Amino acid sequence: MLVQELYELARRVEEEKCEGQYLKVKKAGVSTPEKVYDTLSSFSNQNGGGIMLFGLDEKAGFHISGVYDPQDIQQKITEQCEQMDPVVRPHFTVCDVDGRFVVSAEITECDIFEKPCFYRGRGRVRGSYVRVGEADKPMTEYEVYSFEVFKRKIQDELRVDGRAKPDDLNRSALSLYFAQIREKKRNLATLDENRILELQGVIQDGAPTVAGELLFGVYPQSLFPQYCITASVIPGTQIGDLGEIGERFLDDRRIEGTIPQMLEETVGFVVRNMKRRIIIDSEGRRSDRQEYPVEAIREAVLNSLIHRDYSIHTENSPIRVLIFDDRIEIENPGGLYGRGTIENLGMMGLDTRNPYIAGALEIIINSENRYSGIPVMRRVMENHRLRPPVFSSERGVFRVSLYSEMQAYGNSYGGQDKTTEQSIISYCSEPRSREELANEFRFESPTYFLKNYVKPLVEEGKIRLTLPAAPKSKNQKYVATGGYGMRDDHHEAK
Repeated sequence: MLVQELYELARRVEEEKCEGQYLKVKKAGVSTPEKVYDTLSSFSNQNGGGIMLFGLDEKAGFHISGVYDPQDIQQKITEQCEQMDPVVRPHFTVCDVDGRFVVSAEITECDIFEKPCFYRGRGRVRGSYVRVGEADKPMTEYEVYSFEVFKRKIQDELRVDGRAKPDDLNRSALSLYFAQIREKKRNLATLDENRILELQGVIQDGAPTVAGELLFGVYPQSLFPQYCITASVIPGTQIGDLGEIGERFLDDRRIEGTIPQMLEETVGFVVRNMKRRIIIDSEGRRSDRQEYPVEAIREAVLNSLIHRDYSIHTENSPIRVLIFDDRIEIENPGGLYGRGTIENLGMMGLDTRNPYIAGALEIIINSENRYSGIPVMRRVMENHRLRPPVFSSERGVFRVSLYSEMQAYGNSYGGQDKTTEQSIISYCSEPRSREELANEFRFESPTYFLKNYVKPLVEEGKIRLTLPAAPKSKNQKYVATGGYGMRDDHHEAK
């Protein structure tokens, strides 16, 4: 971080009087805070890391009070960093703000193969933290396990429940599967059927695996009652909204069966409860259109079935499909797996949590595991002139949100119309952070919104950066050209 960036950050925090997802404030006016292990852990574990800012007094309204000794505080924080596993290597910056020293410690995200970063004095489970808003929260046992399962390549889809029996599997479904194997995987077709099922992860030691039960089981929910889908229609835009006669749900179903059966029944449920739009073109011709493209719904549901977590930690958690007045939310247990991030979803081949289930479905229903169908969702939503799907991954839950709002997008994906353009410019009459922009325009990913909506306006000279020398700075803000803008008063104050 540049000294000027630190100066701007300290002033902004003092003005806004709050911390954030990527910022933690400590007073340090008399001595170094004794225990910052929780923040060191949470920033190291979160995508993008974070900044610890010393020299502001939160209890005094985030007043810039200064640190007792810039040199000593760096040494003491470094000592605490060395008690982490893996060791944290902060980058320090010191700045003079009106005669008071402020110190920042930038904590970078540690490598996925080293997560979770934890305080050795408390151990991996009790010493691992995650950042939630402005707080550092202890990781749950499941959150710690989520990192372990990737590093150790644990395949929960291949575990065998002690109650599983060979006759749990539907012989008719298996016969069809073998026929498809003979057509699509001829190198396997010459093998014994039991050997094929073993190689494809359907059975182990003669007993059906979790994958086998969910793909070919007569009734998988006899062993795993919550490996199902709950689908509900909410009479409003938030859970808890009530209908005209006080009903909580306009329709509510528990959908069970194998993965292919649950996929088809869930898509049918959504289609039945979907509104239809009346579209009138420029020549006055009238046509009907479904509220959401069925292909996007199908891909989102299939994605949740393929990539949900099937470990013992989530046996009590079903997939949920919630239909609101303005959107559909599809959420599954198990956040993003491995090296995936919200920003690179659909842009590259990502790690697959359940490769055997994904591979079998490519044969059974011609699904394509490549990119998880996310580019398809984006394309069909654009063709339907709807907002792009919004993805989020929080504390072990992955969510896809499809909005029914009509948007006048341009011909290319991510294009923007004059209304959207003017809305962004108007909102930026005052300097706005990337998070503020994404929240205002209801985009889960600030990176996606900046790339596709804000960057074109910057290139056209309609919006400018408040820190042009550091375009990727976490303290960067965006302001309309000719708008309010960030003045040089800070320099004059110095």
